[in-house]
Amino acid sequence: MAINTAGAVEDKFLVGSWFTLEMPKLKISGITEISGLALEVDVVEVKQQTAKGKLLLMKRPASSKYGDITIKRLLSADKSMWQWCKDIRDGKNGYRTDGSIVLFDISNKEVGRWNFTNAWPSKWSASDLDVGQGDPMTEELTLTVELLDRVK
Repeated sequence: MAINTAGAVEDKFLVGSWFTLEMPKLKISGITEISGLALEVDVVEVKQQTAKGKLLLMKRPASSKYGDITIKRLLSADKSMWQWCKDIRDGKNGYRTDGSIVLFDISNKEVGRWNFTNAWPSKWSASDLDVGQGDPMTEELTLTVELLDRVK
């Protein structure tokens, strides 16, 4: 009969509730949600004809594109997300930044990291104002990125 002894158990799957956003040029605190981690590879279709006249449709990978990253937090007196978007609207230079989305396990050990390059906000929005609701207001910032790379 096999004897099982207690030992260290490591999680094989990552949990998306412990994360942070690192950006050297901007500090955004109180983030409650980040979405849009995505990589999509365009497909090029090439039609070829065999020596026997049969038509073949070949599919090949083409350019890559990355999803827009959306950052969500409760609306507060901190206007850093709004100000970053406003700087772009006003034509100020130096608005692009690199950064990372970092995922942690329950012991605060880094278990995942996505680095993004040349991010800039393409949209800022706030939740609707409604006299019949008592929910806290939220704000969202959509980042357009040129490159997203999972490094861990």
